Amino acid sequence: MRTEIVSEPGDPDRPNEDFAAVGLPASGQGGAVVVLDGVTPPADGTGCRHSVPWYTARLGGALTELTVSLPDVPLSDVLARAITRTAGAHAQTCDLSHPRTPQATVTLARWTPDVVDYLLLADSALLVESPDGTVTALLDDRLARIPAAARTSDAVIDATLRNKEGGFWTAAADPSVAARAVTGTLPRDRVRSLTALTDGAARWVEKFREGDWSQCLALVRKEGARSLVARVRALETADRDRRAHLRRSKTHDDATVVHAEP
Repeated sequence: MRTEIVSEPGDPDRPNEDFAAVGLPASGQGGAVVVLDGVTPPADGTGCRHSVPWYTARLGGALTELTVSLPDVPLSDVLARAITRTAGAHAQTCDLSHPRTPQATVTLARWTPDVVDYLLLADSALLVESPDGTVTALLDDRLARIPAAARTSDAVIDATLRNKEGGFWTAAADPSVAARAVTGTLPRDRVRSLTALTDGAARWVEKFREGDWSQCLALVRKEGARSLVARVRALETADRDRRAHLRRSKTHDDATVVHAEP
């Protein structure tokens, strides 16, 4: 099995709010990819004494452990358990009912000898490559469907639309959100590779239109995940004033790519 993980902060002076891991069971049968993109908090706080990287590290760690150790448990249930465990770690010290309590997007993929299960919550992407080279992008596009009038940028969105009907969903402190995730199962023999990208890395396709998802995967396969992130950084720098891509809330965003060939 081949795996590659690249995760870089958008600003070297700020901690990376993304999380990435590849989990492998002791049996050697199967594995999992876990990618989170922490939601940058507003300036007026979150009701929590902990940082977003604290949250993503704990939720990501719980997801990696549970996804691998509970191969027969649906991924939505795995996510609910991980959220519950993480909430329990700071429920006594923080206001977890605050609408901007630390939260993250979630991308999970788990493979066994027979199937590949996947789960997506919010705006990261999972690219599935078939044995014949066909690339399918699995997405939770509910954030992209938010009306333009309700947003001023990628990150500044009417708070009433976060984790609400008619809006979009992220993993925060309420485990019931796991039931809102996009999930599915594919035959294992139809999957050659899996590539998970946070939206900071997916900008190469979604914002800068440098190529489609198939070309994005071809770039990762040929030059490596670090090359994709480097290209995104160059495009961001060249468009620093954001005039060409006005819906970028940040010049540089945290960018994570995990590529696995099970």
